[in-house]
Amino acid sequence: MSAPLVGRSEERSDEESLFSLEFRAEVRFLATLGMTFCGVVSKLRNKSLTSAPHLSVVFSSRLSSSRRRVILSASIPMPELPEVETIVRGLQRLLPGRRILDVRLGKTDFIDDPVQLGESLPGCRIESVTRHGKFIVFALLRSNPAASATASDVASKVTSAGVRMHLLVHLGMTGQLTVRPAADSAPPHTHAIFFLDDSRELRYTDIRRFGRILVVADSRIGEFRDRLGADPLEITEAEFARRMGVRHARIKALLLDQHALRGMGNIYADESLWHARIHPARQADLLTRKQLRALHREVRTVLQTAIRLRGSSVSDYVDAEGSPGRFQLRHRVYQREGKPCARCAAKIRRVIVAGRSSYFCPRCQRPPRVRKRARQSVDAIKRRR
Repeated sequence: MSAPLVGRSEERSDEESLFSLEFRAEVRFLATLGMTFCGVVSKLRNKSLTSAPHLSVVFSSRLSSSRRRVILSASIPMPELPEVETIVRGLQRLLPGRRILDVRLGKTDFIDDPVQLGESLPGCRIESVTRHGKFIVFALLRSNPAASATASDVASKVTSAGVRMHLLVHLGMTGQLTVRPAADSAPPHTHAIFFLDDSRELRYTDIRRFGRILVVADSRIGEFRDRLGADPLEITEAEFARRMGVRHARIKALLLDQHALRGMGNIYADESLWHARIHPARQADLLTRKQLRALHREVRTVLQTAIRLRGSSVSDYVDAEGSPGRFQLRHRVYQREGKPCARCAAKIRRVIVAGRSSYFCPRCQRPPRVRKRARQSVDAIKRRR
């Protein structure tokens, strides 16, 4: 029987503990928004909710008033592939070979099991830092497993070289991972500090605490990696067309589907679609080969350019050394509603696609045509009203 994940995940099924990790930050965020919905409405009561820049409220008229659904779609940006890749490259330059001496935790509601985390990590050497989708993966090795038998038995795989395990970090909406001198005071909302053997600290800071930290056994890291889709920087044109071109779903939804492409998010989906001149609501299985080829090319180009410019700092994102990115200066549509398109000067618009705010140019990215039968159905509904 393979070793389980550390902490609370021991009580979860494999599907819950691994398959859904990528989406928990967004789920927790939307749940919090739902609890504060009344306060939001009171603040916006003199404004049109559908025109608010970062909040769209959609009511389902087919439900009774007692069961009316409220769908909240927030465009607060989450660190995506370029931001996480930038952080990982910085950490990979700073951390391999360093040993974790101790761990200090603040608020721990985003950590699978803070007690076991604190027991497992001290004494571990950081071997490498890599990215898998939006996850930051620390490969750890503890050379003396006897020093902490209970923690290692739960979390890790014992080998002749020592105990191997992997620390996974998802930044959620506002998470930051930085390496700072121990003499520097920690900023507010620092909830995890990993003390290193060179008088520096690896700090996890998260205002909203929608991130995730957990330890995965070495024997199960392959299973974790297999749960997510292809990396958009590595996927071939043929594989991209196979994953995208046969699905009866909106192309924006597929780009955000972590089982199809791991690491893509709202910013870079919108930017890639603009460059490829494809409307975010287009059905993926109706795209031509030429369009799929263009989208594959633009996804890679946009992501590579964003990495070169160290990501987009449109909210709380900073790199491993605390510096902001610059790709937000290259945004063509994201959060530019009402501003002129850089290509044709038409005003950028915003719609909700796949539950997310989607920005597009109505002239460069023609909306999908409504089929005749669907149009007739819409007209019939209007006549009945």
